[in-house]
Amino acid sequence: MVKNTPSMSSLHDAMDDLKVSPPSTQARINSLGKPLQKLPQTPPESNVNLNQPTQLVGTDAYTKFLMNRIATGTANAEEKEQWQQHVAAVKAVPSPRADIQRWQLEQQKRRNMKNAIAWLGPPPYPELQGQQLRDFQIRSMQARKGSELQTCIDEPVEPVSALPHTRQHYEMQLMLLEQESKDRLESAPAEQESVLNPEQQDKAGRDQGHGEFHAHNESADAPQGVDYERATRRNAARYTEPFCRFLTDNPTVFHAVGAVKKQLKDAGFTELSERDSWDLKEGGSYFVERNGSALIAFTVGGNYEPGNGAAILAGHVDALTAKLKPISQVPNKAGYVQLGVAPYAGAPNNTWWDRDLGIGGRVLVKEGDKIVTKLVKLDWPIARIPTLAPHFGAAANGPFNPETQMTPIIGLDGTESSLYEHAEPFNNPPLIHGAHDGANAFIQTQPPRLVKAIGNALGLRADTYSSMVNWELELFDTQPATVGGLDKEFIFAGRIDDKLCSWAAIQALVETKDAADNSSLLQVVGLFDDEEIGSGLRQGARSNFLPSVLERAVAAFTHSQGPPSDIMGRTYANSFLVSSDVIHAVNPNFLGAYLENHAPHLNVGIVVSADSNGHMTTDAVSTAILKRCADKVGAKLQVFQIRNDSRSGGTVGPMLSSMTGIRAVDAGIPQLSMHSIRATTGSLDPGLGVLMFKGFLGGFEEVDREFRE
Repeated sequence: MVKNTPSMSSLHDAMDDLKVSPPSTQARINSLGKPLQKLPQTPPESNVNLNQPTQLVGTDAYTKFLMNRIATGTANAEEKEQWQQHVAAVKAVPSPRADIQRWQLEQQKRRNMKNAIAWLGPPPYPELQGQQLRDFQIRSMQARKGSELQTCIDEPVEPVSALPHTRQHYEMQLMLLEQESKDRLESAPAEQESVLNPEQQDKAGRDQGHGEFHAHNESADAPQGVDYERATRRNAARYTEPFCRFLTDNPTVFHAVGAVKKQLKDAGFTELSERDSWDLKEGGSYFVERNGSALIAFTVGGNYEPGNGAAILAGHVDALTAKLKPISQVPNKAGYVQLGVAPYAGAPNNTWWDRDLGIGGRVLVKEGDKIVTKLVKLDWPIARIPTLAPHFGAAANGPFNPETQMTPIIGLDGTESSLYEHAEPFNNPPLIHGAHDGANAFIQTQPPRLVKAIGNALGLRADTYSSMVNWELELFDTQPATVGGLDKEFIFAGRIDDKLCSWAAIQALVETKDAADNSSLLQVVGLFDDEEIGSGLRQGARSNFLPSVLERAVAAFTHSQGPPSDIMGRTYANSFLVSSDVIHAVNPNFLGAYLENHAPHLNVGIVVSADSNGHMTTDAVSTAILKRCADKVGAKLQVFQIRNDSRSGGTVGPMLSSMTGIRAVDAGIPQLSMHSIRATTGSLDPGLGVLMFKGFLGGFEEVDREFRE
């Protein structure tokens, strides 16, 4: 774990004994815990000591006394005048702006060079030192990637803007020092986490065939392939913020699939339709969606032949939620407007009480003679399920009726004129209205002000709200995903299960896309819907979605109406599936619920989930295969199994494996508070998942040769 660095509050406190001059600044740098490069020397006349008196201000103690009096507004006229004289003296000092710019440039060059050298790997000749080593590294980089790397090393940074000659200027210097210290502290563990020594890395680069070659291979014609990026804490950290943003921006299954589609298109993937014939090419990348809530993406190896296997990652993108009922308008009670919702996979549960809930999903809109699907998201707190205060005694303790006591409130009755009349319950048959049943047919069955909010979000006018012919909406927690903990080692968020593994799998597929030219496999990621309710629908893992996509992909290269059973039999036998769903991390408050030596930790690595009763696909062979893939990227694997007196859940692995005969393992990323409206995972876990999944997609072909029967 990266050590904590001084906070700005501690830096403010340290100002009491800081002299902003070259010798004392160096002492301050050393106090951060690591020796750093010296700041550029500034002219003596530019040194200012805020804590030593000028000739206009009394003693050092008096200066600090004045600062406190001014800050608290208790200074008298004489003290204010003396402080103004002090400030005027400070402002008269020239700014060391040029020195800061030069120091920033030197640090940026040093970081660029360090990153480039780390990318090259260890030097092959220990005797190379100093300038000889640097010249050799530059020649190697130019041979590998061209002279643009040299340009990167010497690339200047943007100069800092002019800084005022005040205390803010010196705080900026401290911030720069703090960032440099943080960079050095973070780089220390990364340098120690390589699981292979230089000789082993050398051998791995030569033996893997399609793996990353290091600096010792100077040939520009060296074969290129999967970049086996090491699964280190430093590499994993860069995925934390993008994953949090993905969770916050895509609260429903439809938004999640929509965001994945956009990312794939931006990465050069071609969208396919199940309605059309497919024309696929070796080295191509494709995806197909079903129902707007499930998606399968795949890349065809440049050396692919029918009958070769597939490396498959499978997860799910649905999450526990409450979905709006077909007729969501319910009779108002006690002056409240309420919303009719139905549970999905056990939510809303007790973790949903008193949460800020938004509404989102998909809406069918009539545009001319077409019905189109549009996504909508009302991401401010609209709905809430209020608890009963404990003062009411037994009534507040439950159990609670999910139909009558967990109905969300969304407004107050009569606070705004209604667009439509409220329907009386049981007076009329619950007819389903369509696009051609007359104006306002569907929206008359929904809360009027919700109709208005949804219509406005879609850019409709009041006279066109009736073009909404149906919708599929759900509730979600509006609180954004965020990092937490003393060292920001956690991610606190909703809908981690299983958007965590699904997102990591997609990143891995995108990042290994360019290396597929040297592969002879299909690399596949499947994101399914309805896992939380059994996967039994057409967009779920029990459907024909994955087998159909694989069969059609293979058929595109057999030049026939369909792949012969022999070819598909060989395809399935040569394939491997990682069922990547989240797994329980150990909870320190409930250690008795876990099995000794089978309790995964956060920020360590992927967890293999075992179950002797067949709820998971894991066995000795599949575990060994995944372990070999992990070795290629230096990833760590943990193991989880429940106690004998507990019950196990299930996921998509067994159903997909039994349907196709594909070898499989259940392995996912750990989290706390599973099935809560807000859960926890490690801030490094998304990145560790990406790096492990990249190792699987790129490394399985080579590993499979070791296990061929």
